[in-house]
Amino acid sequence: MPALRSEITKLLTTRIWWILAIILFLYIGTVSGGLGVVFGFVSRTAGLESAAAPPTDVLAPMLYGSVSTFGYVFPVLLGALAVTGEYRHQMLTPTFLATPKRGIVLGAKTVALLIFGLVYGVIGVLASVGAGAATLALFGMETQLGDSDTWALMARGVLALGLWAVIGVGLGALIPNQLAAIVVILVFTQLVEPTLRAIVMFADWAAAVGKFLPGAASDALVGAPSFFNMGVTGEALEWWQGGLLLAALALVLTIVGYFVSWKRDVT
Repeated sequence: MPALRSEITKLLTTRIWWILAIILFLYIGTVSGGLGVVFGFVSRTAGLESAAAPPTDVLAPMLYGSVSTFGYVFPVLLGALAVTGEYRHQMLTPTFLATPKRGIVLGAKTVALLIFGLVYGVIGVLASVGAGAATLALFGMETQLGDSDTWALMARGVLALGLWAVIGVGLGALIPNQLAAIVVILVFTQLVEPTLRAIVMFADWAAAVGKFLPGAASDALVGAPSFFNMGVTGEALEWWQGGLLLAALALVLTIVGYFVSWKRDVT
């Protein structure tokens, strides 16, 4: 508990956590609301059954699930920065002097980032649901906020961002150089994975492999249709399978990072 309190205090005394939270809220709100307006106009002008717009019972979950599809990069960055910042600002030495067992320090940091990731999930869900439901209501479309499945989707969206924050901790432990970690995260989340998932959309043979990509697993956990799996044939992961895959990825990265970098002598 002292180590956990220390890690939470470290995060709260920096500006990066609330700066990323504000950007997350604005970004997801813009994406969800903007897509809602686009599809709303398409449905209004071409009819609700237009093939250019998803069915109304699909559009609402798609907008609400954008918190995972587009917002997972923010908790990953927070988790990685929480670890790499210790190396950059040479705070690991006093940290290890106060808590000599390094596994406890990394475990406390993991739990702390899980908590902050869940907070990010709540912020992201408020943005995606608030903006998405507002635009759907504006165009007279069903928001599905009275459906219990929609609320379950929101809860899984919160959990997904919590797991992504833990993945960020593992990446930060594996790649202690802060600049390198940020570059790897941004390149993978904004270029590599979207490209691979786009290829899967146009190649049926790759669908069986594409569903195991981290972003696809995140979407599976949330249980909402995304723009990357529309028209993709093949059976997707169950929500619990997506959650287990993300948890396994976080565990593997953290363990490997612990033995590769975390146990090394601090210079």
